[in-house]
Amino acid sequence: MVKEIDIVVVGAGPVGLFTVFEAGLLGLNCVLIDNLDKPGGQCAELYPEKPIYDIPGVPFQTAQEHVDALLEQIKPFNYELILNERVEEITEIDHKDDKYWSVTTNEGTKLTTKNIFIAAGAGSFEPRRPPNIEDPDKFINKGVTYAVRSKSTYENKDVFIFGGGDSALDWCVELAEKAKSLSLVHRRDAFRGAQHTEEQMRELVTAGKVNLLTPYLIDGIEGSDKVTGVSLKNFDTNEIEHYEADELLFLFGLNKKLGPILEWNIDLNGKKISVNTENFQTSVEGIFAVGDINDYPGKLDLILSGFHETTLAVQEAYKRLYPGERVPFGYTTSNSKLQEKLGVKK
Repeated sequence: MVKEIDIVVVGAGPVGLFTVFEAGLLGLNCVLIDNLDKPGGQCAELYPEKPIYDIPGVPFQTAQEHVDALLEQIKPFNYELILNERVEEITEIDHKDDKYWSVTTNEGTKLTTKNIFIAAGAGSFEPRRPPNIEDPDKFINKGVTYAVRSKSTYENKDVFIFGGGDSALDWCVELAEKAKSLSLVHRRDAFRGAQHTEEQMRELVTAGKVNLLTPYLIDGIEGSDKVTGVSLKNFDTNEIEHYEADELLFLFGLNKKLGPILEWNIDLNGKKISVNTENFQTSVEGIFAVGDINDYPGKLDLILSGFHETTLAVQEAYKRLYPGERVPFGYTTSNSKLQEKLGVKK
């Protein structure tokens, strides 16, 4: 028998996890499906130790700590987590004299639901490789990385960070005190990251804790079994310069792919899913998109924006499941059942 679920969530990142909380408050159950091997999405996979500062009421939290807190928050609720599987196909079906969706994964898991929430962040993603470098992946975890999974990897090492966006600037600031030496390499002396972080980076340059190399581009990776150095092209002189290096951190961003979502007949705006701002439903009734995957006027790719979006979307999902009934809205401060589940002592 195919399991029937109130809400099937595609993606187990922060917004997908918070969907479980909001659904649980209304007595709804969820199944989350993610093609990664752990919950947390990009926060857990790409930058678990990166600090997050803009969660209301939480001055500082690493990305992994944020994911762990969300998992703790949803413990009282009815949900299932399916990992290492990708939603491959959705089909509209007649069920109980109403329109439902059949959801099938690449591993053959089948679910029936009236509500699908796409919380897939940037979709399927993989880091962009350095340009003009043949097979840089042969040095993976031998001096080449595309994300910081543990800051201890770079302690007392000669580190080169490549990139000009937020991630490159953030990790430049974070690792400057840990590395033996740290160089930031970019093709021009202009950056796309937050101005405050760029100012911090330039203060570290002035203090001699960061070596800023612009305008430079990587020319080659040196070493046989592991990275021992790097060659860079100086665009001012057109000369190739050689440096000793232990760790090369490439932060050129991600190649984003929507994958099977492209076949679901949902209106798109580029590589994002168009939604309304009343309940964040897509052009297809019963399919919602929340978090970084969606697009609407004024959209900001922030976790807290995704929390707001999925809160309103869950309200609409309840209405679809129980048409004509009032959504049982209430403040968590006065929810005795929730407090009991959480073990809150009065």
